[in-house]
Amino acid sequence: MITTSSTPSLILCPVELGETPQQRVLPEYNKSVIKGLRYFIVEEIRSARRFLKRVDKNIDIDALTFYPMGKHADAALFEQYLKPLDEGESIGVISEAGCPAVADPGADVVAIAQRKGVRVVPLVGPSSMIMAVMASGLNGQSFAFNGYLPIEAADRAKRLKQLEERALHEQQTQLFIETPYRNAKLFATLLQTLRPQTRLCIAAGITTDNEWIRTQTVAQWKHTTLPDLSKTPAIFLFGR
Repeated sequence: MITTSSTPSLILCPVELGETPQQRVLPEYNKSVIKGLRYFIVEEIRSARRFLKRVDKNIDIDALTFYPMGKHADAALFEQYLKPLDEGESIGVISEAGCPAVADPGADVVAIAQRKGVRVVPLVGPSSMIMAVMASGLNGQSFAFNGYLPIEAADRAKRLKQLEERALHEQQTQLFIETPYRNAKLFATLLQTLRPQTRLCIAAGITTDNEWIRTQTVAQWKHTTLPDLSKTPAIFLFGR
């Protein structure tokens, strides 16, 4: 069994971003570490079980212990999830997609582990935010992820104007996301709200066969047909 350390650790286990073969995005080392774990803190148990079967179809799922950390989980229990560490067992953290603890409830678990002095080990894996910045041609020296924007139209437009001012005056690339079925509506709002010269990048389906990444000025986007992204996770970025 390969382990990252003899010290019991909280192991952050990245997941594919979509229908992507694991060998394209996850090192073989990750699989070796994951197969040595018996306890997992997961965003959703069912999808975590499917992920582990993709890691190794021979994994005995029923011999593993899963602790939920998703939207319906009781955050008051998170500290108790770390008890196996006291018995010398490392614990894996699995998100729904991408890297745990980045725009993910795993951050709360990691915060507890850091307060308790637990060794936290991030494994290598795909991060849609970092990969979007890489491919955008926008400033990679200074960038900020803003999560979801306000839903109400006036509040959303106001927030976009604030972010655009920061992007233009501080040269800081601004990133945000939307629920896929609202991607087209957000795109329309961006074209209505942002300045014509602002550069906008849309990075969708990163690492999948349907990956689509393009950066243009807002003025240019107004003459571009957007693909159907109603079911595709996308990162939106803009800057100078």
